[in-house]
Amino acid sequence: MGKKVISLLILTFFILNYIIAQDTLNHSSDVQKNALIISLISGSAFFSGAISSISYFKNDEPCGFHFINDNKGYLQTDKLKHSYGSYIASNIGYQVLLNAGVKKKSALLLGGTMGLLILTPKEIFDGFSKDGGFSWGDMLADGAGSALFVGQELLFGKQIANYKFSFSRSKYARQANGFLGRNLLQSFFQDYNGHTFWLSINANKIFLKTKLPDWVNLAAGYSANGMFGEFENIDSFNGVDIPETRRYRQYLFSFDIDWSKIKTRSGFLRTIFKGMNYIKVPFPAFEINSLGKLKGYWIYF
Repeated sequence: MGKKVISLLILTFFILNYIIAQDTLNHSSDVQKNALIISLISGSAFFSGAISSISYFKNDEPCGFHFINDNKGYLQTDKLKHSYGSYIASNIGYQVLLNAGVKKKSALLLGGTMGLLILTPKEIFDGFSKDGGFSWGDMLADGAGSALFVGQELLFGKQIANYKFSFSRSKYARQANGFLGRNLLQSFFQDYNGHTFWLSINANKIFLKTKLPDWVNLAAGYSANGMFGEFENIDSFNGVDIPETRRYRQYLFSFDIDWSKIKTRSGFLRTIFKGMNYIKVPFPAFEINSLGKLKGYWIYF
């Protein structure tokens, strides 16, 4: 059953590519045609490879398709991770197709929904996982990421609010005896306490003035702390006790940089800046948390 569903998704993806190609090739130059063909082939290959790798690396035993409600997991930081990944994939997919000469409407239709298209197979695989399950919350988060990108393009013709991410290995990872990762790389994926998700907006638009440099942004972020488990904290891991902590939410405010507004003649730097625009730059920050406390940081990662 699972293989049939995935095969259908792959077929659907190729059909969508074909429709957009036919819509565009009749109105494109030879250079644009070549770029478009490369984009469609590489995009299809990436999509197929992504879902194949998900299937290959799945460690738990398969079972019948079932559902799970994990909306309270990790105080919703996991859901923000889903929407963030979907937002990035949609942004990149849209830009690739647009640069290849695809009409904006068509580029938004396929490229702008790329996040949802790529992540849907993963959610379906989870539905057949013994230790997981299909989560409507994850699907909604995936859709929200694509919708945030597409909605802004339709309303404003650009991204007014950039979705960004920052990470710093938390103090809890060093106390968890490996549960939150034994090194920085493992903690990057397992330590949700160190994940912060931001919406970054041009400061001049907020203050309705133009006195600040156009690349200066203000960012609002969300994170959570004190988590040694998805829904509730565990007492020990690998036979070693874990300190008791209280789970709480963090709401953060900080400055940021919009790298796309920094002018340069270097194509290489413009490419680097585009990638950096998905990452929140460390700056001083102010925190309000669900414990009722206020906290300031000289530098917040």
